[in-house]
Amino acid sequence: MPASDRPGFVAGLLFVKRGNYTPFVPPAELASGGSGADATLLEAVFGQAPANFGISGIFAAGALVFFAFIGFDIVATAAEETRVPQRDVPRGILGSLAICTTLYVAVSLVVVGVQNYAELDTKAPLAAAFQAVGQPFIANLITVGALAGLTTVVMILMLGQSRVAFAMSRDGLLPRWLSRVHPRFGTPHRITIIVGLVVAVLAGFIPLEELAELVNIGTLFAFGLVAVSVILLRRTRPDLPRGFRVPWGPVIPALAVVACVVLMLFLTVETWVRFVVWMALGLVVYFLYGRRRSRLAEDEQERPPVPGQPDLNSGFGSSSPARPVTRECGPCSAG
Repeated sequence: MPASDRPGFVAGLLFVKRGNYTPFVPPAELASGGSGADATLLEAVFGQAPANFGISGIFAAGALVFFAFIGFDIVATAAEETRVPQRDVPRGILGSLAICTTLYVAVSLVVVGVQNYAELDTKAPLAAAFQAVGQPFIANLITVGALAGLTTVVMILMLGQSRVAFAMSRDGLLPRWLSRVHPRFGTPHRITIIVGLVVAVLAGFIPLEELAELVNIGTLFAFGLVAVSVILLRRTRPDLPRGFRVPWGPVIPALAVVACVVLMLFLTVETWVRFVVWMALGLVVYFLYGRRRSRLAEDEQERPPVPGQPDLNSGFGSSSPARPVTRECGPCSAG
């Protein structure tokens, strides 16, 4: 939970009005505009009129609020830097997810109890709600906390992105010179600087709301792809040693895929167009550069497949685990 939400939750309990919870789910009403590229993909496909509130409004809001849950996967990207990843990573992800989800729901209940949903300021609802009940000090405290919270979130997300790019560079999907680490600090300083510059440019020229939707659809697609890969690898490579094993498979991965797809359908057509273009650029980079220079491609060239034998590198039909990957990052290998 952002630092701004904690004082707001505690102080807001004193100003909650029970009447603001009625109706708990506001009825759907036609939205002004929202047609064409601004309509959700589901509305565009079925020719429905854009609407606010109601059940469809809950799912559309969920597709946007998903942005608040992106930071939890950063724990997984830093798995190599933990001492006992098999134990620490699941505890870190599930524990922080449970705590923050509980606090998110609690703050949402308080803010709509303090001020009627129809009067909430969509840009700064928590601070505006306290301004409305004559508490400017708490509103200013929440604003300062929001700045601090957003700063830490951006830094954590940039850390995760730099580690993902570092792993891709180490595997040859990006130029390998990006994976070189600092001789003194042992961190991937080159890719970190590049990620910082790219983030600064995007933040300066693209509106935050559009960035959030683009990040949401990309992350939902990635989460769904990971869930599908869990199901496939359970069937094609059951022999692989697994540091992490998803319980109740394939039920949980299947539910994860359904949840990701449903939320993606409630994002706008414009977001889908940008996502397709971004994916196309990524595929161009992969097929023109990464596919031929990846570590997997180099292994296949060094060891041509033997007729009648399974391909150990492809991950299909093999009865032997893949060869271990050596670590090149100083702090990563320390754990």
